Amino acid sequence: MTRSDSLRFLTLASAAALLSACAVGPKAPDALIPPSATGPFASAGLPVASGVVTTDPARDDWWRLYADPTLDGLVSQAFANNNQLESAAANLRAVRASLSEARASRLPTTNASGGYSYGRSSSATFAASGAPASGEPLDEVETYDVGLDVSYEVDLFGRVGSSIRAARADADAAAAALDVVRVTVAAETARAYADACSANAQIAVAQTNIDLQTRTVDLTQRLLEGGAGTGLDTARARSALASTRASLQTLQAARDEALFRLATLTGTTPSQASEAARQCQRPPQLAQPVPIGDGAALLARRPDVRQAERNLAAAAARVNVATASLYPTISLGGSLGSTALSAGDLGDDTSFRFSVGPLISWSFPNIAVARARIAQTGALTDAALADFDQAVLVALQETETALTQYANELDRRAALTEARDQAATAARLSRLRFDAGADSFLTVLDAERTLASADAQLASSDALVTTYQIALFKALAGGWDQG
Repeated sequence: MTRSDSLRFLTLASAAALLSACAVGPKAPDALIPPSATGPFASAGLPVASGVVTTDPARDDWWRLYADPTLDGLVSQAFANNNQLESAAANLRAVRASLSEARASRLPTTNASGGYSYGRSSSATFAASGAPASGEPLDEVETYDVGLDVSYEVDLFGRVGSSIRAARADADAAAAALDVVRVTVAAETARAYADACSANAQIAVAQTNIDLQTRTVDLTQRLLEGGAGTGLDTARARSALASTRASLQTLQAARDEALFRLATLTGTTPSQASEAARQCQRPPQLAQPVPIGDGAALLARRPDVRQAERNLAAAAARVNVATASLYPTISLGGSLGSTALSAGDLGDDTSFRFSVGPLISWSFPNIAVARARIAQTGALTDAALADFDQAVLVALQETETALTQYANELDRRAALTEARDQAATAARLSRLRFDAGADSFLTVLDAERTLASADAQLASSDALVTTYQIALFKALAGGWDQG
């Protein structure tokens, strides 16, 4: 290559580099969030006023607010062993590898070659080219060739750059998808543990009622045998006892189901379910208000919102890729090598060869295909924008719903606690009045049945309070940055 050839090549390359900054097609649209979505939560007024929640920033490690070492250990185990997390992490690695592949499009493509051939050309071919025909076969020759080809696509219309932006947005979306799984795993692990504890608490209440009702059956039987009771009282007492025993089986099944679910979340088999969760007797309790932040902080935290926004950016970038296909593809290429009739001559000056120059290709017959792809990617961008808007609305809806359910269940539990206390007082007084002969045993049975029902409803409400707390923490997207 002469000095003038080298200067001409460098000039072309510099011009192409400057032009490659240009791009066609739309930029990624800005994601507009309504101002009303970034203010205080609509359902937070009463809970904040009552000290149930606070507008302090939401916690990432929210499960530590329960100060329960067993829960802390189970969440850590789930983060380390959960199979859904591992699958999402592997998917993220795959998408990041695709991003590396897209970035490699910025680099020149190189191709090294080496070849050897042995053969003889036809005399007729030489005659057709104007060479004198001798009528004799041509000599057999050996040919040796080595070379290096280099080509570089000039990204004049932004196809490569837009492909890289789309791949980068895909990688960000995959990272957000992993964070979505982390949020779910943390919340579902805590929920499964709380469900097991709540079932045990309700089993304890049912067992207490069974003991009380068993003594009542014994008493009515003795009264019947002594002539002071009736068969009706005995039958009613036995019916109440059988009903409570029936509920015990349902509660035990619910506890086992929660333990098996917990085992799956932590990456173990049902036979290896946490023994600490099996023995726990009370759902985890908060000793402080729930920090919830505001709408703006929520939308910044929610990984599903980030995922939808990144999907929107990727779709917009692919519109640019499709639009660039309407324009020519320009590549700069060069090659150098050596071709000789013997291996020893490959290094000679006379065997050296080179070429350099641009290559322009433009697929005119496929303009209709390109426009169809542009329409397709444009429609997909519209869908991605709608998905983003929906993700924002769902994030707000889930949080507002969780706040409302939590606040109302706290009020319900307070009322049920008072009802249980009054039922206990009524049961105690009815027993005293029966012992004094002032009331029939039917009054005692009704009072004890009311007390058993109040105990069961209060235990169920305790379970719902914890369930709604965890739902609120999940809606606030706690746990996604713990990986």
